[in-house]
Amino acid sequence: MSASLVKPAPGKPRLREPDVDIRICLGTGGVAAGSREVLKAFEEKLAETDVLAVIRPREDTCDNGKCASVTGTGCQGLCAMDPLVEIHMGGNGSRSVVTYGQVTPKMVDEIIAKHIIGGEPIEKWIVRTDAGPTEYDAFFASQQKLVLRHVGIIDPEEIEDYLEADGYQALYKVLSSMTPEQVREEVLASGLRGRGGAGFPTGLKWKFAAANNPADGQKYFICNGDEGDPGAFMDCSVLEGDPHAVFEGMAIGAYAIGASIGYLYVRAEYPLAIRRLKIAMKAAEERGLIGDNIMGSDFSFHLKLKEGAGAFVCGEETALMQSIEGDRGMPRLRPPFPAESGLWERPTNINNVETLAVVPWIILNGAEAFASHGYEKSKGTKVFALAGKVNRTGLAEVPMGMPIRDVIYTIGGGIKKDKKFKAVQMGGPSGGCLPEKLLDLPVDYETINQTGAIVGSGGMIVIDEDNCIVDTARYFLSFTQQESCGKCPPCRIGTKRMLEILDKICEGKGTLKDIEFLKDVASQVKIGSLCALGGTAPNPVLTALQYFEEEFVEHVVEHKCRAHACAALTTYAILDTCTGCRACVRACPVQAISGERKEVHTIDQELCIKCGACFEKCRFDAIRRS
Repeated sequence: MSASLVKPAPGKPRLREPDVDIRICLGTGGVAAGSREVLKAFEEKLAETDVLAVIRPREDTCDNGKCASVTGTGCQGLCAMDPLVEIHMGGNGSRSVVTYGQVTPKMVDEIIAKHIIGGEPIEKWIVRTDAGPTEYDAFFASQQKLVLRHVGIIDPEEIEDYLEADGYQALYKVLSSMTPEQVREEVLASGLRGRGGAGFPTGLKWKFAAANNPADGQKYFICNGDEGDPGAFMDCSVLEGDPHAVFEGMAIGAYAIGASIGYLYVRAEYPLAIRRLKIAMKAAEERGLIGDNIMGSDFSFHLKLKEGAGAFVCGEETALMQSIEGDRGMPRLRPPFPAESGLWERPTNINNVETLAVVPWIILNGAEAFASHGYEKSKGTKVFALAGKVNRTGLAEVPMGMPIRDVIYTIGGGIKKDKKFKAVQMGGPSGGCLPEKLLDLPVDYETINQTGAIVGSGGMIVIDEDNCIVDTARYFLSFTQQESCGKCPPCRIGTKRMLEILDKICEGKGTLKDIEFLKDVASQVKIGSLCALGGTAPNPVLTALQYFEEEFVEHVVEHKCRAHACAALTTYAILDTCTGCRACVRACPVQAISGERKEVHTIDQELCIKCGACFEKCRFDAIRRS
């Protein structure tokens, strides 16, 4: 290392700590819920007051009266209550924090008048406060944030915020006092395993890449941000909320394996993440934190952003490399593995976003500190995206080993409308449906793999009694079937045949032989496919058959869907208790219901499309669904 190594300076000091610091969630979920409009309303309304002056803490001063800053952050986690607005007030060690949920521009006037100026928080809108308990406390209290340590706190478009939070200090530590081998050993000792799905030890992966040295010395380091699972948004939230942590993790990894060029592969469907990555990359390059002779050292690392076209198969590392090279994203045979011959036939290391974002924390805090979190062979924490029929949808980071039940019921707040839990789909289209009897299992790689599901990248989609397990399996299989690249026959043809059987069962035309044939085809696809997409595509079907085979049998023997989700197996009939209120008539989109006011109505079964609108609309329980 060069003797002129320069330690990154902390973020430019604030000219004045604002009396009121307003932080608004500008993650994708918050923006979709209207947080940009809320931020604009705060800026406009605060500018109209004589009591508060709106400032940017590092650029402006406020000589008289109180000052307020309005900042956009990444995802704050509790997506069910977006837009979230966090208000910090006070000073001299007595700063209070209040978070409001589902804030609209119309609420801003009252928040400013009563809380910010009047000093009285508005209790009916509070989701979190340091002044006392709320019903959402369990969501926050059960988490341990290592990956998400900055997400929802800092402004991701301001490098000063990241630097103020010890940003790039881990990279400095590595360049100034650690050899590449020491870095690899530290990460290996931490027990960090790849968070993209496979759970392979990260340090060991780095060792393999470091051991291969081509004649020209060129190696590559890739961050896989091609998050494609339905219901998953973990990597998206990290890229949007803390891009510099990913850059720093990549640079540390590149130093550890001897790479000088890195690619950050992100799907184009993440426009907000891509915009913020470009802003962050420019800022890091301007400060010499990416590029030639980083911090004055002999280490150079150039980073390139590659936008993927949205093919799910490009989440598979060999297909991803094909895409970077400019070819159609299709998997290739292994061996050779990427560590030996990857991008342009050079040694290449690939890790996902979550894995790399936590690497700086490990370097600064030590392997032992990271390993103190977690469970048995699964160390550290894992970020999960809670979605589906759960009360508190959102982003949660928990220690590995936490029981599934605690994630769903303690953090997630249980099932919506107090419906009966049916299953949780773990691992997305590559994972499986786990029933209630398995809810007390710990979330760790080995335990979940034994169930037939996988931890995967961290998606958890909860389904309830109103979901049909056969239809759920069909949904996930239809996704992977459409996303199959078609290169190998087991995946190309096998997933198609499986989907045809599931369609047949959902339409009430299946037989018991179809169920057995489905099992056989699924097993063949699993063992015969070229890559992980085909190899895991049968998982949702196989776990559904393993834990819920009675529902498949009901479909083919009794022609019954207990969840009434399969239209072909569901009928609606109006009972004699009908009051003739005509609410069902107005709800029916195809005019299949007729009858005079205050008389019993009837449904024309030939016209009925089984949408269930009449059943949902009837206030007198006068429509039977069977």
